[in-house]
Amino acid sequence: MPHSRKTTPLEKKKTKLAPAPKKTSKAKPPKRRVTPYPTNPKRVAAILAKLDEAYPGAVCELKHANPLQLLISTILSAQCTDVRVNQVTQSLYKKYRDVKALAYADPAELEQEIRPTGFFRNKTKAIIGASKAIIDKFGGQVPRTMEEILTLPGVARKTANVVLGTGYGIANGVVVDTHVQRLARRLELTKHEDPKKIEQDLMTIIPQNKWIQFSHQLIWHGRRVCVARSPRCFACNLESICNSNDKTV
Repeated sequence: MPHSRKTTPLEKKKTKLAPAPKKTSKAKPPKRRVTPYPTNPKRVAAILAKLDEAYPGAVCELKHANPLQLLISTILSAQCTDVRVNQVTQSLYKKYRDVKALAYADPAELEQEIRPTGFFRNKTKAIIGASKAIIDKFGGQVPRTMEEILTLPGVARKTANVVLGTGYGIANGVVVDTHVQRLARRLELTKHEDPKKIEQDLMTIIPQNKWIQFSHQLIWHGRRVCVARSPRCFACNLESICNSNDKTV
């Protein structure tokens, strides 16, 4: 039997199996932090300054003498121009002078009074329902809180913001109508299309003490300059900081 040679330490080291390569897992990307859009406060401040410059006296264009009339006019303004609403309410508020007159109005008569504003049957139900609720639940006074005013028939958040902001001077939110919705996207103040999400974005980046005036200014700008089709960019003092794809200059 042949003599077996002992393996030297150096030979043992050479014959040792190489360790299996470690499995490398792809690093997970960090979670993207959701931040208001856009994130440049200087640009937002510049937009506000230019709106102040162009529309220092912007106000709600619905004619009214008190919060009740403003509530009714805002309900009537759905899918209707403020000009047409003002024409209708000129005689409407002479005939229905207080909340009781509206609450117990004859539906057929009221429908004919507001017919030019469109959707007059639904609006009649909303006006009578809201007026009765104001009497039954709130002592005849239009409520001053968002939670309460949203309980009135026919009242959604846009209408509530109009009444609270213009009627009572309470900045509880930002009015997002079709003009604000369009311009907020054109000016890159939001990337959303849903009015509720747009309002949340605007409430985040606009100082609260500007919420009421900002809405009026954007609505005025949307009616006078930044119209839906063929915006009048040549007459816009915001043109230099606007990057909208549908600019006309």
